[in-house]
Amino acid sequence: MASKTETDLQAVKDYLDASMAPDPVRAASYVSPEFKCRFTGNREFDTPSGPTTFNAARYKWVKKRIERYDVVPGTDETIIYSLGYLYGEWPDGTPFDNNRYVDRFVVRDGLILNTDVWNDSAEWILDPSCART
Repeated sequence: MASKTETDLQAVKDYLDASMAPDPVRAASYVSPEFKCRFTGNREFDTPSGPTTFNAARYKWVKKRIERYDVVPGTDETIIYSLGYLYGEWPDGTPFDNNRYVDRFVVRDGLILNTDVWNDSAEWILDPSCART
């Protein structure tokens, strides 16, 4: 039988897999009814389709190369960080890679309560010379 922490981590992995498909309907099966996502630029969404729609306007396509998960077990909730790099294409078809990201999840009983998302995309859009491919 999986531990609470293992169950919570698997929920995050499955959510990210669905989000990158992108399949916001499947991603929604891993979030609680109280779900909140604070996305880059302090944009707030209450369903996984919010970030998916935002990403569709920002990128031609985007994926995550997950480097690691940092897990902080708690009594009631587990905090999980996903760290790695975004890669894909900007709307004009220009490829990008090595775009740092950090996602922070709060998970309880195998359901994601909230997530915070940070990455370098806005900086790279403002100053393309910052981007490394």
